[in-house]
Amino acid sequence: MPGKVAKIGTFSDWVGLFDDWRKDIGVNHKEIADFKFDTLYGAIETDEIQFGAFKGNKKWENLRQVPTQQMRDALINLIVYQGDTEFASVEQQRNLFESAPTDWDRRAITRVMIEEMRHGWQMCALLITHFGYSGKVEAQKMLERRAFDNKRLLGAFNVDVDNWMDFFTYTDFVDRDGKFQLQMLKYSAFAPLGRSMSYMLREEAFHMGTGNDGLRRIVEAGVIPAWLIQRYLNKWISSSYDLFGTDHSSSAHWSYVWGIKGRYDEPKNEKPAEVDDLNDYNRQLYRDEVAGLVERINGGLKAGQARLYAPHIKFNRNIGRWAGQKFHAQTGEPLDDKAYDQHLKEYMPTAEDKKLLLDIIANEKKWIAPKEGARDPLASIGEVRKSAINL
Repeated sequence: MPGKVAKIGTFSDWVGLFDDWRKDIGVNHKEIADFKFDTLYGAIETDEIQFGAFKGNKKWENLRQVPTQQMRDALINLIVYQGDTEFASVEQQRNLFESAPTDWDRRAITRVMIEEMRHGWQMCALLITHFGYSGKVEAQKMLERRAFDNKRLLGAFNVDVDNWMDFFTYTDFVDRDGKFQLQMLKYSAFAPLGRSMSYMLREEAFHMGTGNDGLRRIVEAGVIPAWLIQRYLNKWISSSYDLFGTDHSSSAHWSYVWGIKGRYDEPKNEKPAEVDDLNDYNRQLYRDEVAGLVERINGGLKAGQARLYAPHIKFNRNIGRWAGQKFHAQTGEPLDDKAYDQHLKEYMPTAEDKKLLLDIIANEKKWIAPKEGARDPLASIGEVRKSAINL
């Protein structure tokens, strides 16, 4: 832990830094400034640890009950990484308000940003409440890093989300990785972390739905060519594969053994966990889910357009066993250096692709189908919070 002195002594001190952060990154317009942020805890399925070496024991309510310092360190690391992604996503999307295709979309992205901020708030509340000086330092640092300065902890969260094709693919697929991570933390033996997940998962559902429905509306409009949509799917889905971490991860291994992070399908999966292959196991579940979603979007394609697909799990990988290797985006077949360089120009968005996309968005008023009969996203933002335990 760095030797810097935290500016915060209490959670109220941190809230002041949070308010400054919103203003500094330029997202604190009225709808966000007026929102009341809360720390929300929901119920957990059971008070007993559900997997790992401590299975059957009572879940830990505070840090003193966590058996070892290694386990405490692993917990703080999980919370820091989760919180960092939440604030990063707001920074990545901060410039999209004025270019929203409809008023509904502008209000939807406002809600997405509010809820991502609240998720970061929730993680920082855990750090400050339970992890002493170290937690306070980490909660402060979370508001000091910037995605647009390439300072966020995971690479995908330093990439600009600067157009609405990026936004819809990001919220459908990167936020879906977030859903997987939250679900795995929901089963944590550290009860305050598990209780934090239920409202975060409910809020995350809106973000994924916004992205998936946005892609459906783009396909339905039929103005943006399918090949261009596919390149953005390749960009963000392949980045999301990396977010599950390295194969044969020792940290994932011990997080499972210690009971602090489960499999995505825990506890329905009654088979013994392959603890040395947990990240890839969850990555494969994610890929299967994403492939099904893309297949459903294909139902809106106009006749003659190439079908969309989820890129091969080996494609464009920077983490894990396939990192830095060269594979075809659709088939997964290996490619030599020259063929792969050309392949990337044809399967990932280029500067020319982005220019074409922005030209279409600027000049084709019907590039996305209208949002029919939808409720105001901001009017319904508080519904998931009604039964929360507000601490």
